[in-house]
Amino acid sequence: MGTRILTVEDDERIRTAVRMALEEEGWDVEETANGEAALDAFHRTPADVVLIDIMLPGIDGFEVCRSIRRLGDVPIVMVTARSDSHDVVAGLEAGADDYLRKPFDPKELSARIRALLRRARPDEARPSLIQIDQLEILPEEGVVRQNGTEVHLTRTEFRLLVELASSSGRVLSREDLLERVWGYDYFGDGRLVDVHVRRLRTKIEPDAANPRYVITVRGMGYKLQT
Repeated sequence: MGTRILTVEDDERIRTAVRMALEEEGWDVEETANGEAALDAFHRTPADVVLIDIMLPGIDGFEVCRSIRRLGDVPIVMVTARSDSHDVVAGLEAGADDYLRKPFDPKELSARIRALLRRARPDEARPSLIQIDQLEILPEEGVVRQNGTEVHLTRTEFRLLVELASSSGRVLSREDLLERVWGYDYFGDGRLVDVHVRRLRTKIEPDAANPRYVITVRGMGYKLQT
């Protein structure tokens, strides 16, 4: 079976255009018009990537995102027609990996999906264990433990942590992290990094407001403190 993409969009014209663009890339597309139908479709056959419009009838896109995220680490892209940056941040906080603003170029959508799919491939060989105080990272196993207790991270959060840990003590700019974690270059947005760092801190830091591990270096980026 080929790569399967689930789209959730209530505007039939946009939904059709997206499906046609994605099918031209050779992907299998299932389109749904509301959140309930999307969740039913995902339960029936999990997708490889999910595109979710924020403004949906019934269950909104944020709740669809949260529901799908609870089921697994499938890459999720939120789509919004509004310019309010609050929607972008709220979508990422709900568990999305990326976002797109309408109207968007189908080529950009395809490029982002390809980048998300590349991230699902096995990484190059990394150390089998990275340990900093009570934080244990097992890159090959996809496991993180804090004080002996396993911490659940999304795929994006885990990759972000591993990239920082692999460059422990060295500052990585937002652009560095966009390229390494998301696979993006010119069309990346630093807010993706900032929101995922904030989510990561809530899960691995003893005190997220005063981080011990993931440190902000003002004007430069982030580093993992040894």
